[in-house]
Amino acid sequence: MTELNTTFLNGERVFLRPFEKEDLFYVRKWSNDPEIRCLTGEVLPMNQEAADTWFEKAINDLDRVWFAIVEKDKGEVIGETGLLRMFHAWRTTDLTIVIGEKSAWGKGYGTEALRLLMDYAFGSLNFHRLAIGVTDINERALRFYEKAGFRKEGVQRDGYYYNHKYHDFVMMSILEDEYRMAGKKG
Repeated sequence: MTELNTTFLNGERVFLRPFEKEDLFYVRKWSNDPEIRCLTGEVLPMNQEAADTWFEKAINDLDRVWFAIVEKDKGEVIGETGLLRMFHAWRTTDLTIVIGEKSAWGKGYGTEALRLLMDYAFGSLNFHRLAIGVTDINERALRFYEKAGFRKEGVQRDGYYYNHKYHDFVMMSILEDEYRMAGKKG
């Protein structure tokens, strides 16, 4: 494995490592893919300059931590994940996860990466609440987060606009004790 494959959080089939400038190729690729844009809410094209700006913001923002998701066997980046809007005083943060490589969809990599990130957020960073917003178009993601223990806590009606149509934006969260209880069951 190359130096870029420095493990920070280690799972069985994936690991999370710090996001590097060299990974911007993937962010551009996924941000410009129409199918992925529909699911993630991206609306603007991303060229190299926009990717560089995003990267600089991500690594210099003290209220954010970002990781590349690497599939262990091949050593390839298959997605990205992170915590953003970290507010330690309230012990709350938002999270994001994208499995951008379509060949990696439906194989459990997202579930494993999410578990690594949640364990890090609750266990190492001492957060009490993790939240995420999901477009109602992304039914697979809604099921994914519910299966992981997230609960719907509200809906922003017509909060998302894509392809000439408004859609609801579903707010979801999981609390530290809910995460720990789910771990004991599974």
